[in-house]
Amino acid sequence: MFIPKRRRRQLYGQIRRELGAIFHALARQKEGQIVEGHVMPDHVHLFVESDPGMAPAKLAAQFKGYTSRSLRQEFRHLRSQLPSLWSRSYYIGSVGHVSEATVRRYIENQKGRS
Repeated sequence: MFIPKRRRRQLYGQIRRELGAIFHALARQKEGQIVEGHVMPDHVHLFVESDPGMAPAKLAAQFKGYTSRSLRQEFRHLRSQLPSLWSRSYYIGSVGHVSEATVRRYIENQKGRS
């Protein structure tokens, strides 16, 4: 899970659709896949399956860096509204402490909230 800088509600409409496509393309490039995910106006939940050798923090940094660059190039208004797209903070959890079904259910339940 990660959030835009200052938790601004910027992730909607065309930005939301483009962000989803970028996440899926980047996951394929990194030989992984997005198992479950949801982009809310002010935060993102991703359940990513990837190579066990890839450090989760590195994967999160790559997702955040690549999406920030791509979105800020395509949607120029994001440059003036946010000095950087993503906050430095994020949350990573691995399936093991909780089941995959629990993670999927949590992300699915987030879709009804705004």
